[in-house]
Amino acid sequence: MSHLLHAYDVYQDRCPTRLVLERLADKWALLVLDRLEDGPARFSLLKRDIRRITQKVLTQTLRRLERDGLIARAVSATTPVTVEYSLTDLGRTLTETVSALTHWAERHMDSVHAAQAAYDAAAEQALQARAGVHRIADRAAPRSA
Repeated sequence: MSHLLHAYDVYQDRCPTRLVLERLADKWALLVLDRLEDGPARFSLLKRDIRRITQKVLTQTLRRLERDGLIARAVSATTPVTVEYSLTDLGRTLTETVSALTHWAERHMDSVHAAQAAYDAAAEQALQARAGVHRIADRAAPRSA
């Protein structure tokens, strides 16, 4: 098992790598990282490009990614102050993986929708079949006086 060769083991419940995985499993973090692959961006550009992200969530996401060493925040002493975000060297090690994951979703969304529809139809059919069995059983049961 290759995971035993490392100092960390993601399968252990208290392994700190789980916190990193949790961060990277967040859709907003993935979108920010993927967007920054194109180059540095200001807060307003990130907010505009990542539709439906709130200012609060973007701020929180940027802070977490900065704390994890995945992005850098550069402040320029202009009027008004300019803040720009970019990937760090560590963050760049994720770009291929993040891009593959985010764009996989785009390429395979039709298949995912089809699988969801088939699953939901089968679940509905099973539910109706169970309901039909209960109705038949109710009719067949003798009534007590």
